[in-house]
Amino acid sequence: MKRREFITLLGGAAVAWPLAARAQEAGRVRRIGVLNPIPADHQEAPARTAAFQQGLQQLGWTVGLNVRIDYRWSGGDAGNIRKHAWELVALAPDVILASGVAALGPLLEATRTVPIVFPLAADPVGAGFVESLARPGGNVTGFATSDYRFSGKWLELLKEIAPGVTRAAVIRDPSISAGMGMFGAIQSMAPSLGVEVSPINVRDAGEMERAIGAFARSSKGGLIVTPSGLATTHRDLIVTLAARYKLPAVYHARHFVAAGGLGSYGIDEIDQYRRAAGYVDRILKGEKPADLPVQEPTKFELAINLKTAKALGLDVPPSLLARADEVIE
Repeated sequence: MKRREFITLLGGAAVAWPLAARAQEAGRVRRIGVLNPIPADHQEAPARTAAFQQGLQQLGWTVGLNVRIDYRWSGGDAGNIRKHAWELVALAPDVILASGVAALGPLLEATRTVPIVFPLAADPVGAGFVESLARPGGNVTGFATSDYRFSGKWLELLKEIAPGVTRAAVIRDPSISAGMGMFGAIQSMAPSLGVEVSPINVRDAGEMERAIGAFARSSKGGLIVTPSGLATTHRDLIVTLAARYKLPAVYHARHFVAAGGLGSYGIDEIDQYRRAAGYVDRILKGEKPADLPVQEPTKFELAINLKTAKALGLDVPPSLLARADEVIE
């Protein structure tokens, strides 16, 4: 072979190698695990799934073509969450999407190497999931819900909608460390609003019914429901109990209001799932969770249910309605 022919052949091979490599990479099906503590038939499940998959598709990932997604829905049961965490890790996924603190703890017991992205998590630093928001440091990163200062806004909203409230029960999951911080922020604001607050620790549906029923025996009471997988799982029960005992209640997410709750102020949870798809994409393309800073929420929503307010005999101030992102009539 002549020298010029050899160089031409070599140059052609150099071009062909990366093309072949890219073709091989394009043909590879990546695997994503999803661990969600709510039930599969929960009303929020389709919206969360759709937002995440739409976010992936916009970035070039199509289920059944170049990515496979394994879902596990745990129904708020701690035993199921642990079992599903180990099941997903055993599937050797490229990355796991884990919603909430209840899912992150068991996953970190199962793996310290598989990348994990959370779309929702309260105080991930305080819970020990990441070293800091700017530098997570391990195999976990994602999108936080809000800081503790935000929690006081729920009491402000409750008092604005129902000025006659002088007692407020704060419903929280004691297994979540952020619950104490949220209650502390609410408690610090209570004296200036003339409200006495008390925590209600709940671990299951039966405990919710007993605790809310006992609280409702005294007058001028209201409820604040803080974020947790448990609260989301038992959303309809909490809304039903608030209506049964005629308790004005404020929630952390608008889907409670859509289900008949009085009012809510909080992050756009569906948007968090859409944003989480961006981090999953970056990890699938080679970036590490330790190098991706935990991001704080960017979209907040105020929702009011006028039908529920009327049933409770409350007149919602026009100024509050004017600020609301959604008013259900």
